[in-house]
Amino acid sequence: MKKIQIGVMGSAADLNYSDEALAFTKELGELIADSGNILVYGAEKEYTSLSTEAAKAASKKGGITVGVAGGKSKKVFGKFRPTILINSGQEIGGGREFNLVLSCDVIIALGGGSGTLTEIAIAYQAGIPIITVNKFGGWSKELANLYLDERCRLKCIPASTAKEALDLAIKQVK
Repeated sequence: MKKIQIGVMGSAADLNYSDEALAFTKELGELIADSGNILVYGAEKEYTSLSTEAAKAASKKGGITVGVAGGKSKKVFGKFRPTILINSGQEIGGGREFNLVLSCDVIIALGGGSGTLTEIAIAYQAGIPIITVNKFGGWSKELANLYLDERCRLKCIPASTAKEALDLAIKQVK
């Protein structure tokens, strides 16, 4: 059976996410690992993020993680290394997001600033289902239950719990 590549997109540490958001994302990472699917995230160079914290939690549970990094250097923030690290050769805010999102079967967005907004827009354009966690502000809350434009291609599907987000993600792919 094919493993689903679930992208976890979300706030970087410089957005000062809450302890509740951090606990949520760790639970999500653990659930993805337990489901036997693959967690794909943006491997940051300067600081941690909700996505990285989800990957760390998945890894601790024995899950497969794929980090898509900007640039050419294999150095990423902190000591954690994903199961697979892909260097996109492109910078964050440039092209890295295309490689990241197009490697996913579905994305789950948590909070999020401009980078998460870009990732949501790429998923929308590519027809990749989008689950938006509506508890922690940011673009994921703003876009919950909405289409990005009048084309009404995909609605951003809201979720309130980590289990609900994962269940919805798996349902959208199957």
